[in-house]
Amino acid sequence: MLNETKIRIDTRSRMIMIKKRTCSIKACNMEAVRSLALDRVEQTGLKVDGEKRAHLCKQHYKEYKKRTKKDRKIERLKWGI
Repeated sequence: MLNETKIRIDTRSRMIMIKKRTCSIKACNMEAVRSLALDRVEQTGLKVDGEKRAHLCKQHYKEYKKRTKKDRKIERLKWGI
């Protein structure tokens, strides 16, 4: 899912409530496009606010992918892919 949009339908008032997530990186207020485990994002050195999940905008997700490229390659080699 590209956009991390949370839709909730309130049956009592028959309203649709939409909550858009913002990037969890400090000093970034862009709309989030991906959600990752918080501990994996913190291991890359990015400054993250959050509890369980880190919501990243397009720019910070790209930076996360660059920082984890070597680790992902090693992980794929373990599985023979």
